[in-house]
Amino acid sequence: MTEFEVIEKFFKQTIQRADVVLGSGDDCAIVAVPPQQQLAVTTDTLVSGVHFFENTAAYDIGYKSLAVNLSDLAAMGARPAWVTLALTLPAADEKWLAEFCSGFFALAQRFNLQLIGGDLTRGPLSITVQAQGFLPRGKALTRAGAKPDDLIFVSGTLGDAALALHCLQEKIPVDEFALTRLHRPLPQVELGEKILDHAHAAIDISDGLAADLKHILGKSSVGAIVDVDSLPLSDVMRAAVSPEEAIALALNGGDDYELCFTLPAAQTDTLRDMQLPITCIGKITTQKTLELHQNGKIYHGKIAGFQHF
Repeated sequence: MTEFEVIEKFFKQTIQRADVVLGSGDDCAIVAVPPQQQLAVTTDTLVSGVHFFENTAAYDIGYKSLAVNLSDLAAMGARPAWVTLALTLPAADEKWLAEFCSGFFALAQRFNLQLIGGDLTRGPLSITVQAQGFLPRGKALTRAGAKPDDLIFVSGTLGDAALALHCLQEKIPVDEFALTRLHRPLPQVELGEKILDHAHAAIDISDGLAADLKHILGKSSVGAIVDVDSLPLSDVMRAAVSPEEAIALALNGGDDYELCFTLPAAQTDTLRDMQLPITCIGKITTQKTLELHQNGKIYHGKIAGFQHF
């Protein structure tokens, strides 16, 4: 198939947003940002052999390539609107393309997200997605707003994706729950919008809790104390590895795509009343360092998030 035949067959979709003046098919898309809103923009690239195994299902690659971008929007409290996709393929494999698009558009449909453009080229498999979303003017959550005495919360459970990755690398059986957490993480978009008026700072957990929390501390010029025994762990995690291994995976494992955010103590009752899937794991301090405690003592385990270089 030619480039334009591939685009016509696989990348036409039914989602048509009213704020898209001109979608894909021209040199540029034209979109309209609503009054009193700002545009949040994020980009991520996934490369075969780096971000996913070469034998990963095409559906999962399509799904996750969009999910990781929506997770960034969630961390800012933004509502997704539009997306562009730059896809580099070694060949125009119709079966692979159909499965990839099924995963990509299943998640796009969930969040009413319209594909408004992109690029298709030949080469080693890689996927670059840019997602755009709306924020109320001047109200974005950033990494720079944490304040001393804020409480630190995380959503969901931590380390499940890292557990699945470890099992795949070691060629040992992996629980389906953990595998789904690795390949099909659910971006916490609704949670990001719910905490927008309450939290001081936020980040999505992509490179490991310890590494990503340090980004908040650095940008906010504060420190933190985290109780590692408070880290939320799934039943699958607790059954698969020792308590110490579970803590290490929860602290250092990437690909969780949960949210970590700080909240003034006065707001905790409000969020508790919302019955959100969140756990308090520590508090912000003035010391400008991250302290990890376990059983009232300093935790001496490994702390190392994912690094590309």
